[in-house]
Amino acid sequence: MRVALFVTCLNDALFPATGVATVKLLERLGVSVDFPTAQSCCGQPHFNTGYRGAAEKLVQHTARAFADYDHVVTPSGSCAAMVREQYPRWGETSLASRTHELTEFLVDILKVTDVGAYFPHTVTYHPSCHGLRTLRLGSRPHRLLQAVKGLELRELPGAEECCGFGGTFAVKNAAVSTAMGQDKIRSALATRAEVLCAADNSCLMHLGGLIRRQDEPLRPLHIAEILGSTEEDPYRPEEPAS
Repeated sequence: MRVALFVTCLNDALFPATGVATVKLLERLGVSVDFPTAQSCCGQPHFNTGYRGAAEKLVQHTARAFADYDHVVTPSGSCAAMVREQYPRWGETSLASRTHELTEFLVDILKVTDVGAYFPHTVTYHPSCHGLRTLRLGSRPHRLLQAVKGLELRELPGAEECCGFGGTFAVKNAAVSTAMGQDKIRSALATRAEVLCAADNSCLMHLGGLIRRQDEPLRPLHIAEILGSTEEDPYRPEEPAS
């Protein structure tokens, strides 16, 4: 089976550790992962803001970049949702059917929930809107986290509420976006967890900014980095720049 990583532009530019963790995790499970260097943006920002012509060019480019693979795995629910839900508008049904968000690929394709991870911390999980309502990831992320050695999973109050990011929504409606994010952070703090986990770095970017500005004792972290951590090679947080 030929598997490609669709790292997404947000992860590539701002959260490269998520892409590295995804590859390490999949290789640990016996999957050989390719990284097509021609990949670019999936076109979601353009599509959502009405630039359909520009989106179409990116859709066609992305389809060509991943044409030769049986499965395309992405650590981004929002980008997976874009490919699955919108690419068929332009006739790209093949890529839509071959694209999987990471937790889907692990549970549905590899048929695993215990990936051999070790993460001795308390964690609460935020389900992103795309993962919750479009991809319908359901219990997959929870089942994976519950199988991690040393991890204590704490339920997030109001988990199904949006974090307030919403792409350009956060720019156009900054006050509302910030208020929604603060509500989500208060809920996460109420669990007394050390880590706020999600399967979308777009949500974590928004929440992480608020957490840092408010100096809260909570670390935002992508699920791939938790699942990629082992006793032999444990997760090590990056030190903030001085």
